[in-house]
Amino acid sequence: MPMPFPARVLRRLPGRFAVCRFDPDEPVPRWALDGPVEFISVTRTRVELSVICPVEVLPDPDLAGLEWHCLQIEGPFDFDELGVLASVVDPLAQAGVSVFAVATYDTDYLLVTDIDGARRALLAAGHEIRPAVTDARTRPSASGGEHR
Repeated sequence: MPMPFPARVLRRLPGRFAVCRFDPDEPVPRWALDGPVEFISVTRTRVELSVICPVEVLPDPDLAGLEWHCLQIEGPFDFDELGVLASVVDPLAQAGVSVFAVATYDTDYLLVTDIDGARRALLAAGHEIRPAVTDARTRPSASGGEHR
């Protein structure tokens, strides 16, 4: 089945992640910001405070609930580029893989509990999955190399 959007390169971030919910008036937990900075997301709305962080920084393992794996869609891409998220979420939905998506200025991140199912579905759809770049000072280029 041809893809309506271009194939994407995704990077699997190391480790596992927790998605934690707090009341909207609670302060951002300091422990969430003190951990490794591979990926941390803090979102506050009128009804909740959500924190996504590596599981190893949690002071209480019960805060984690499910453990998630994180895939970064290699970016950056323009805000008006169509189908970025749909191109990767649609194959996951068709394969029965649940997704928790987070967007940043440069790119999108997918959190999944079934990393093996996600990998199979994304590869079958024509996407590529690469290991994470571990040096935070570098950004992968479209060719898979690095530039500073």
